Amino acid sequence: MLAPDFLRLLAILLAIVGAVFLSLGAQFQNDAVTKHHAPDQPRIGSLHIRQIVDLLRRPRWLTGTSFLVLAIVFQLGALALAPLIVVQPIGALALILTSVLNARIYKIKLDGKTIGSIALTMLGVGAFVTTAATSAVNTEMSDQKLLQVVGVLLVLLTFFALAFTLSKGRVGPLNYILGAGVLYGFVASLAKVVLARLSQGDFDLLTLVAGLALLGATFLGGWFVQNAYASGPPDLVIAGLTVIDPAVAVGIAIVILGEVEQAQLEDIAGFVIAGLIALAGVLLLSRVHPQLTTEVTDD
Repeated sequence: MLAPDFLRLLAILLAIVGAVFLSLGAQFQNDAVTKHHAPDQPRIGSLHIRQIVDLLRRPRWLTGTSFLVLAIVFQLGALALAPLIVVQPIGALALILTSVLNARIYKIKLDGKTIGSIALTMLGVGAFVTTAATSAVNTEMSDQKLLQVVGVLLVLLTFFALAFTLSKGRVGPLNYILGAGVLYGFVASLAKVVLARLSQGDFDLLTLVAGLALLGATFLGGWFVQNAYASGPPDLVIAGLTVIDPAVAVGIAIVILGEVEQAQLEDIAGFVIAGLIALAGVLLLSRVHPQLTTEVTDD
């Protein structure tokens, strides 16, 4: 039997490798979306269903998808070994890699404000993971916990359906990023629940329902992400996902799964402060990123 500390370290390493693949997948998919559908425009807005289906024939997009599949595999391995609240925020490492890759490909110079906003985001996420690694524990996944996660997800899916219908296409990159981040937070949470129940030997109808809900949230979140690529730079997309996604997953881990029941008051305060720092970094990045500020000036 391997020591718990070794398993947690292994989970962190798997999550780091997953973040590398996440970065590569994001960059390849973003290039496929922007270069194919609107090569002369830095920002093209929302994609239609026909355009998204057309991406299935693009080698660059399929390569990016392959990298994202690998990212999911490594993430699932990490979730199987450590609490959700420890593993999920590590994906923020993809932000650094994506920012560098995107800047080199499009020959964009990252100014001090952009670098500072990225650093602020990384500081917040890093502080969060450090706090969580010392206070979070794996818990048993009961039927009640599973039903609560799926129930909240269904409510959110209904909300998103109404919101995007009433918006009549007037949706910006942050809206798509918010939707994708929330959905992917539930994807990670459901993956953790399903893996835990399988390890407990609880493969039943409820577990199957959770698996189907996981797949549905994954596909809808993927649609949001493709539209986010079309309306904003990939490092903004990654920055949003690596804060909103773990924020949602962490909220579920705390409120429903009970992974931090043993945490002290100072740990909870650390979670809140670190989360606010990371969120401030993402909001700042959305305001100062060269690709976005250039567009505003041109308009």
